[in-house]
Order: sequence, then structure tokens, then C-alpha cells
Amino acid sequence: MKDLKLFRGIRTWLPLLLLGLTAPLLHAKAAVPVVDKGDVAWMLTSTLLVLLMTVPGLALFYGGLVRTKNVLSVLMQVMTVFSLLLLLWVAYGYSLAFSGGGAVIGNLDKLFLRGVGKDTLAATFTAGVSLPEYVFVAFQSTFAGITGALIVGSFAERMRFRAVLLFAALWFTFAYLPIAHMVWYGPDGYLFAKGALDFAGGTVVHINAGVAGLVGAYLVGPRLGFGREPMKPHNVTFTMVGAALLWVGWFGFNAGSNLEANAGAALAFINTLLATAAAVLAWLAVEAIVRGHASMLGGASGAVAGLVGITPACGTVGPMGAIVIGALASVCCVWGVTGLKKLLRADDALDVFGVHGIGGIVGALLTGVFTAPGLGGTGAAGFSIGHQLGVQALGVGITVLWSGVVSVLAYLVVKAVFGLRVPYEAEREGLDITSHGESAYDV
Repeated sequence: MKDLKLFRGIRTWLPLLLLGLTAPLLHAKAAVPVVDKGDVAWMLTSTLLVLLMTVPGLALFYGGLVRTKNVLSVLMQVMTVFSLLLLLWVAYGYSLAFSGGGAVIGNLDKLFLRGVGKDTLAATFTAGVSLPEYVFVAFQSTFAGITGALIVGSFAERMRFRAVLLFAALWFTFAYLPIAHMVWYGPDGYLFAKGALDFAGGTVVHINAGVAGLVGAYLVGPRLGFGREPMKPHNVTFTMVGAALLWVGWFGFNAGSNLEANAGAALAFINTLLATAAAVLAWLAVEAIVRGHASMLGGASGAVAGLVGITPACGTVGPMGAIVIGALASVCCVWGVTGLKKLLRADDALDVFGVHGIGGIVGALLTGVFTAPGLGGTGAAGFSIGHQLGVQALGVGITVLWSGVVSVLAYLVVKAVFGLRVPYEAEREGLDITSHGESAYDV
């Protein structure tokens, strides 16, 4: 009787045991993507860090650089453009940037986040590892928002508020989204397919915004008294605090672009740290040699220049390469805001092109050099510096041309609809009072 019960037990459990042993083989090809809680926590934190970069980081950085009568106008423009582009991103931006098989732009399959839900996933750089798609949407939305906010520094203190918002919407749609798709959407994006390297946005964010700012400086025109009246920053302390917040937030911007909390994020993190430190010292050294003293404004500007320069390279170069990139980008940006600015004769009020445009170009090109494994980079065996430099130059050229043409057309449309500048009387009084009915300081 005991033998019969044992036989029945074996007959019952043996098939289940065999099924358990063979199940991994049966389902090996249909493995469920892994969502790591650590990755999710890191990416949510990174998203908040990029928000910190913009509000209050960029707002304070820009706010300190303008004159007392225009502080609130710049804070308003940064915050409002950022908010506007977040909403446009979820309306159609995410779909056009990160869907479809087009080489230049995506499609509208995910219009208003259609098909995106709590259970949908976005791929990372590791096969089989994913993120909740909402996390990726949110992270990328902050990139779009800060890119548009960067541009306002070029035409600060003289552009109509509603004109700023309309321009931001047009430029986001026709410049930011195509460049983001071409560079970051794989495998179909044109520059992605060519092998262009832009880990966190040297072309997509900084060159793109810098060119738009330079075009705006020309088309909006110089501030009243430009070149004749002193236009010194009203509060360098604000600018220093803003630069510090930008530096902190940039770790989310760069290391967060790895999409996972692993060694790749650690590489981007340390590179961001070292490149910025090198850039601060390089800018101050140039100032000390040329002017005889190092300034706080120079230190803050150097930090931003280094952050911009390392952005495209942070995930593919080694720490020593990051130091060189930070220092060289900083020195080039000193020239960008002095010698080049005089040559261009454009009133780029807060040096958006001189720092973000020039720093982005230098960083993008040097990415093609220091990604080489022989120089400490992560390039594969057979990596060719010459070939990669050509690809990087192609990415820079397309971004400059695309953003330049779109920006000209967008400014002209805005001029026809609203006009670009405030009246001269309003500019003299200051945009805080005339555009917003407020004053930053009651004296």
C-alpha cells in the first residue's frame, strides 16, 4: 500500500518537476525585460537634477548677469519656456523624437502619449534591461525644456514675452525634435546610423541652442546703448549660486544619460566632475594672464564651459581625456565670449553662443579624439580617430545649418505675428515693470 502511494506521488510530481526544469529552455527566447529598482530610482533622481539645473540653476545664473531692471523678466522666460516645452514634449515631442523609422523625424504614433502606460517599457543600453517608459519620457522632457530655456540668454532684456514663447514653440518643433531624432533615435536616426557620438547633448542641446541664440541676437538686434553704456551683471552672487546648481544638476544630465545605475554612469559622473574642475582653473588662468586677475564671474563661466564641453563625451572618454576636454573647451570659450564676439558684432547678451555653441563644438569634435581606446576611451578595437572626427564634424555641421535655418524662419514668423522687440521706452524702463508689472527690488 505504501509503495502504491509512493508511485502515485511520483506520477503526480514528476511531470511538474520536468516542466520546471525545462521551462527556462522553452521560454529563453521570450525573456521578460528586467526593470531594476535601482535604475528607476537613479533615473527619477536624475530627472529631478535636470529640473534643478533649470529652475533655479539656470534662472539664477542668467538672473545675476542682467541688469536690475530685467531680473524678473529673465527668471520668467526661463521658467515659462521650460514649462511650455514640457507640455509640448508630452503632446507630440516625444512621439516625433523617439518613434518611427524615419532618418530625420519620427511619427505621431505616440501623440499625447498614446500607447504609453504604467506597464510599457523603454530600452536602455543593456540588452534585456528596461525602464518604465514614463521615466524615460520625463527624463527627456527636461532636456527639451532646458534647451529652449538656454536660448533666452541671447536676446535677454529686449524681447517681447509672448514673442519668446512663440519662438520657443516653433524652434522646439522644427529644430530640437529633428536633431534629437537624428542623433539619439537608433537605429534609424541619420546621425545615429552614421555613428555620431553625443552621449548627453553636445549637438542636440548646446550647439543647437547656441546657434539659435546667435541668430536671435542678430535678428532681434542689440540692446539700447550696447557698446556705449555699461551693462555689467547686477548680482554675481546669484550667478555663482546658479553655476553651482548647474554643476550639481549636470550630474543628472550627464550620468543620467546612461539610463542605468552602473559603471557607465560612474564614468560619466567622474568625467563631469573632473572636466568642470579643469575648466574652472583654465578660465581663471587665462584671465589672470590676460587681465592680471581672476574673477568670480570667470570661475562661474569656466564651470559652465567645462560642463558643456564634456557633455557629448562624458560616457565614452576616460578621466584624463575629460580633463583635457574641459580645459580646452574653457580656453576656447574665453575666446568665444571676447575675440569671437567682437568679430561677430552680435549682442549675444549672456554669451549663449560663446559658451554653449563654442563649448559644444569643441566638445563634440574632441569626443572623436579621446574616445580612442589608446587615449583611455571606450572605443572598440579598430577605432579610427580620423574617421570619427569626420563623423563628429558632420554632426556639428548639420546641427549648425539646421538650427540656423529654422531659427531664422522662426524669428521671422514671430516678427510677423507679434513683433520681436519691446518698445524703446519699455526697454529703457526695464522689462520687469513694463512686461510683468513687478520689480525684483523695492528701493
